[in-house]
Amino acid sequence: MESANAKMHLMPVLFIGHGSPMNAIEDNEFSRGWRAAVAQSLPRPKAVLCVSAHWESDGIWVTAMEKPRTIHDFGGFPRELYEKQYPAPGSPTLAKEIINLLKDENAALDKEWGLDHGTWSVLSRMYPEADIPVVQLSLDVRRAPGEQFELAKKLAPLREQGVLVVGSGNIVHNLGLVDFGGNTPEDFNKPFGFDWAIEANGLFKKLIKEGRVDELIDYRSLGKAARLAIPTNEHYLPMLYALALKREGESLSFFNDVPVAGSLTMTSFVVRPA
Repeated sequence: MESANAKMHLMPVLFIGHGSPMNAIEDNEFSRGWRAAVAQSLPRPKAVLCVSAHWESDGIWVTAMEKPRTIHDFGGFPRELYEKQYPAPGSPTLAKEIINLLKDENAALDKEWGLDHGTWSVLSRMYPEADIPVVQLSLDVRRAPGEQFELAKKLAPLREQGVLVVGSGNIVHNLGLVDFGGNTPEDFNKPFGFDWAIEANGLFKKLIKEGRVDELIDYRSLGKAARLAIPTNEHYLPMLYALALKREGESLSFFNDVPVAGSLTMTSFVVRPA
C-alpha cells in the first residue's frame, strides 16, 4: 500500500501532442498551452523523462550523457529553428535508475542520441530556462503496442521520485494526407481537421476517458478512421506510455484539443494525482 507521503508527492503525467517543430519558436495557442496550462500549474519536477515519437530503435535505450545535444531532426524549416538550442543537462543517475526498473527488458545506456525535437520543442516552452535534467527513453520497434504498455508500467516508481514522465507524439498523425493550406512551414498549424481525423480523435478520447485500454492497444480494430489516423504507430505509442502510468482514481483532463493541417490533432492530456 502507498504511504500518504508518497501520494502527496506523486508527480503528474503528461501526453503532449507536439505537432510541428515550429511550435518551439512560434507564440501560438499550443506553445502557450504547454507553458501556462501545464508547466505553470504542475509541481516543478526534479527531472523529466520523455518518450518521444522521434526516437525509434532496435532495443530499449536510455540517454545517459551529462550534456545531451539538441537534435534538429527535420528539414525545410526557417534558419531560426535550426539555431534553436535547448541545453538542458542530462542525468546519468536517473538513466541508471530507469535501467534498473527495466532490468528484465534488456534496456541499455545510450551516450550518442541527445534530445530530439519531440522532446526539446515542447520542453523549451514548458521550461525555457533549460535547468531541469532531461532523459529520453527510446521506442523499441520490435515490441507490439501491448508490450510497450506493459513496459511503461514499470516506470511508475519514478513518479514518487519527482520525475515528470512525458509522452510526446500525436494521437492522430498522418503526414501523407496533411494539408498545409499553403506552401510554408508557418501554415502547418492551420486549425482544421478532415472528418475522419475528427472522428478518430473523438473515439480515442472517449476510450481514454473510459479507461478502455485494450481497445486503444488494438487500435487497428477500431475502424477505417482509426487506421487512417495511425498509418504508423510511433506518434501514437507515447500516449500509451502516459496512460500506462495513470493510477486508479486519478483525474485526466485534455488540453490543446485542436485538429491541424487536416490530418493531425494536437490533443494532449495531463494525469493528476487524486
